[in-house]
Amino acid sequence: MTKTVIDAKRGAKVSLGEVLTYRDLFWLLALRDYRVRYAQTFLGFAWAFIQPFGTLLIFSVVFGMAAGVDTGGVPYPLFAICGLASWTFFSYVLSNSSNSIIGSQEMIKKIYFPRIIIPLSKAVVGLVDLVIALLFIAILALYYQYIPSPNIVFLPILIFAGILAALSVGIWMSSLTIRFRDLQHVVPFMVQLGLYATPIAYPSSMITDEIPTWAAILFYCNPMAGVVEGFRWSILGSAPPHPYAAISFSLTIVLFITGIYYFRKVERVMADIV
Repeated sequence: MTKTVIDAKRGAKVSLGEVLTYRDLFWLLALRDYRVRYAQTFLGFAWAFIQPFGTLLIFSVVFGMAAGVDTGGVPYPLFAICGLASWTFFSYVLSNSSNSIIGSQEMIKKIYFPRIIIPLSKAVVGLVDLVIALLFIAILALYYQYIPSPNIVFLPILIFAGILAALSVGIWMSSLTIRFRDLQHVVPFMVQLGLYATPIAYPSSMITDEIPTWAAILFYCNPMAGVVEGFRWSILGSAPPHPYAAISFSLTIVLFITGIYYFRKVERVMADIV
């Protein structure tokens, strides 16, 4: 009888071929998460529409009417939903990736597979939120008779940047929460704080024009700051992203590469410490 032992590869390099070998498991995990998300709920899939609509309504009342945020002539609901489109995806992936390894610990202890597909599968389910937000944008654009900017040809690139930003932070948090379980309680606070620290309900110029240079640089250390600005620029034709937005995009790449590296280091002992 031939005995085959499958073990995690040494090193920090992610084998794309290995991930593709387990693509069926990847899609199965994504489908399971999608079903669990709406299982035994009264409204079911309708929650995917209610949540962004509720957030948009609150923003429109608080920032659009009460605070009177200057959107440069763009109807406020359309201005806000362009920011929410990328943020809803990011927040979902971050929230669910952080606990993904711990939530799959029984499977991790029993069989080997590239653990990286667990946080990656969360991004597939999060794309449902992104598609629905983009649908809201189309509906509001028709309602306000707002013609999208020619810059919309760059939207796929910015969507990819948003996916990369969500995965970069999500992979880091999923690997860190294995050793530091109290980070599970920090993530919800990060998401709540990020909702207001990211220029979703207001233009970034409203903040950067009033703070010193060092604070503006710190503001753009948020990986989603540049993505949100880019979404508005591509869809609405508003002001292009601030030059400091390059910090957001650069930091996203750094976080993604280092996150993969650290995840692979932890993966070798993952089954022992979860």
